[in-house]
Amino acid sequence: MWPPPAHHLSIRASGADALFVSALQRSDNPSASQIRQAIAAAIGASGYSGCAGRLEQEYGDPPETAAARMRWARTLADEAISHPAAA
Repeated sequence: MWPPPAHHLSIRASGADALFVSALQRSDNPSASQIRQAIAAAIGASGYSGCAGRLEQEYGDPPETAAARMRWARTLADEAISHPAAA
């Protein structure tokens, strides 16, 4: 199986981190293509570790808002990565 399961989870987590720190908003009602573009742009601008670092900085302001955004980011990133052919 490729990618290996642990690697696959890492890609999904990185995608969620990148989506979390992107400018994309829930109210934008983004398509899978827009989600993938936002993830790619955030990773391109900050790298994987940069996105994770920004996530850590933003997660505390305020925590309940950040938790809701992370749930949104994880769900959408997972769908966009799982179904790359979707529009």
